[in-house]
Amino acid sequence: MSKEKKQVQLTAEELETIQNLNQQFMQTKVAIADAVVQQKTLMDALESIQNSFSDQEKVLAEKYGKNATINLKDGTVTQPEDKE
Repeated sequence: MSKEKKQVQLTAEELETIQNLNQQFMQTKVAIADAVVQQKTLMDALESIQNSFSDQEKVLAEKYGKNATINLKDGTVTQPEDKE
């Protein structure tokens, strides 16, 4: 003999609350996933910029000397003083 389990219904308020919380949970998970994808995209862009900066730095070092100092605000190139 098996006992039948009695089913109970949530109130409309309880159902609405749990549905809203579930929806918020799912939206937050999607937002986190989007943020991770955006972070990866930005990290790739940063790496590309760093590589370009390094390449340009090498070009400028060849042109102005490897120990030259470049003022990034006004473009002034200063050569190091010779030590005697």
